[in-house]
Amino acid sequence: QVQLVESGGGLVQAGGSLRLSCAASGRPFKNYSLGWFRQAPGKEREFVAAMRWTGGITSYADSVKGRFSISRDNDKNTGYLQMNSLNVEDTAIYYCAAVGILYGFPPGKYDYWGQGTQVTVSL
Repeated sequence: QVQLVESGGGLVQAGGSLRLSCAASGRPFKNYSLGWFRQAPGKEREFVAAMRWTGGITSYADSVKGRFSISRDNDKNTGYLQMNSLNVEDTAIYYCAAVGILYGFPPGKYDYWGQGTQVTVSL
């Protein structure tokens, strides 16, 4: 079992930046691929970004390419999502997720989810 806890959400003006963190515990974080997802009010949850378990290989949704950056520090068992040039369409609850290396990369599913952190972008 892996437990995930997000933090770093909040209220920011359009054009601003936030960095989300995802603290993992339970099992070695290095054995899991990391993903970030978001869900806006009235919409389905959507993929944002993912990073392979050893780092280096990433995947991004088209809507965030060039603005968001995923990273991880396996020694600290923590993943990050740096979000720049935020706009109101980025307003959502952001979730981090993890899945074991057996599922390859990019994974087709995630087994572990955090509780989410709210990001609100105002004009």
